[in-house]
Amino acid sequence: MGGFTALLLGHVTAAGPIGELAGKAAADPDWPEGPYRLETFTDHLEGGGATQAGLQGLTDAWIRHASR
Repeated sequence: MGGFTALLLGHVTAAGPIGELAGKAAADPDWPEGPYRLETFTDHLEGGGATQAGLQGLTDAWIRHASR
């Protein structure tokens, strides 16, 4: 795993929505390997019944990734 996923997994122990999302990604054997677009990850989470907070955590993490 690289790119966005690698950044996300660096936050597994963080508190809040990003840490929660990172924990779910780490435990999800079907977590997308790419393409690295926000839509790829949003679709995956929505397909799994993500909450609004989970989707917001994804957006927040994506913004951190994009600003690097």
